[in-house]
Formats: sequence, structure tokens, C-alpha cells
Amino acid sequence: MNAVQVSIIDSVAVVRIDDGKANALSHTVIEQLHGALDLADAQASAVCFIGREGKLCAGFDLSVMTAGADATRNLVRAGGDLLMRIYGHPQPTVVACTGHALAAGALFLLACDTRIGVQGPSKIGLNETAIGMGLPAYAVELARDRLSKRHFTAAALQARIFDPAGAVEAGYLDQLVAADQLETTAVAHAAQLGGYRRAAYSLTKQQSRAAMIQFVLAGLDADMANMVPPTV
Repeated sequence: MNAVQVSIIDSVAVVRIDDGKANALSHTVIEQLHGALDLADAQASAVCFIGREGKLCAGFDLSVMTAGADATRNLVRAGGDLLMRIYGHPQPTVVACTGHALAAGALFLLACDTRIGVQGPSKIGLNETAIGMGLPAYAVELARDRLSKRHFTAAALQARIFDPAGAVEAGYLDQLVAADQLETTAVAHAAQLGGYRRAAYSLTKQQSRAAMIQFVLAGLDADMANMVPPTV
């Protein structure tokens, strides 16, 4: 069964991510998310990503990340291509953060336009330094763009993990709602944004983000040469 399912609701491509486990980003899930964006681009006016209960995404698939340097680099590169695509996607993107969002899961939040979460015991943040990995350039640039300047060093360099309220203050999330209101709130917000003229939304996003995306993608090969597997 696909870990990524797409349905169209009120002209919104609702993209549900649920692998029955931790929602890790594997090559297969990444390919399925690209397919979801293709479908959204053709059939919808906005995109709303929704994780499984308690978990948005635990990061890259550890079974791949611990299989050697080449495996690590290939997966981190594929993740970078996906995150830059989401960051520059011409339609509005909203994510319902259903729970934990660590490493690449936190980057998923940073790549989306609007991030809505729920209060609770969830852990959100970039833990790469704590597990022996340096952040790729695309992670640093997403963090620099979306996180509070006051929290950038603690979050990106020192691997600080936040609870949902702290994640709002740091800039990983925009707002918190009750758990039973998360999906409806996120889809409704995506539908509202999808009502904007696409050409205007897309152009403004391109004007504000294209330079960073081009910088990241141009340096991706050199960046991946520095990637090493985690120590866990």
C-alpha cells in the first residue's frame, strides 16, 4: 500500500502521509510525494499535507542512512530535491503537523508555506548535529529563511528540540489548534489560499525564493560530498 494517498477536497490536493510507522522519508515515499505534487499541479489549486496520528515525519529512513556514505548521500540528495520543489511549488502549500517532526520532518515544515500543529508531547526540530551529521546546505538555508533569528543557532547548530509551543516561537509552526480541528483547519486554510490568483501567488513565491533554490541546487553535488552517515 502506498504511504502517500491523495484526494481532492474543495479544490485542495489533500496529501496524507502514513506508512503505519514513523513516516520516514525513503526513496519510495519521496517518489510518491513528487507524484502527489504532479497531481496537485494538474487538478487542484492548493496542497495540504497531513501526517499520521502522532507523527508527521521522523526524518530520512534510517535503514538507508546507515547503509554507508553513498546510500546516505543519495537519499539526502533526493530529499533536497523534494524539499526545494515543495519550497518553490507554484501553489499554496499547507501542512498539518500531527505530531513529531524531526530532522527531515522539521525541514518538511520549513519548506511549506503555512504550518499548523497541535499542542501535546510532540518533538520538533533538527537533531542532526546530535546524531553526528552535519546539515546539508538546503537545511541551513531553509532554517535561515523560516526560523526566528533569535533561535537559529540553537535550532540549526545546537540541535535544540522544541515542543509545539516552542516550535511556534522558533518558527517551525505558525499556529496551534485542537487536535480534532487540525485537518479541517488546515484544509480550509489551503482552500482559502487556493482562491488567490495562481499567477500572482506563484510569481511572488518565485521572486522571494528562486535565488535560494538556485543557489542550493547548483551546489548540491559539492554539498553531498561532505555528507556522512549518522552515528545511530
